[in-house]
Amino acid sequence: MKKIAVMMLAAFSMAATVPAFAAEMDKATKDQCLLASKGCANESKTIQQKIKALDAEIKKGKKVYSAEEIKKLEAKMKEAEAILDQLLKNP
Repeated sequence: MKKIAVMMLAAFSMAATVPAFAAEMDKATKDQCLLASKGCANESKTIQQKIKALDAEIKKGKKVYSAEEIKKLEAKMKEAEAILDQLLKNP
């Protein structure tokens, strides 16, 4: 009887941690700061670092991001490249 109770307790505790673990995995694979400006409070990057990070995220493709999210990342990359071009034109 004790064995069954321990097994049930273990099963319930695992069931409770799986969603949290899945959310952590999602957070690790998607860069929420680049995608939705979430979780970037203490993060400062140069424009070149941001472009490099955006490029790396776009290259992950549909394995990690939806088509809509990829479009957002591409738009942000174009915007960052335009800002860099503007900065380089005006000394």
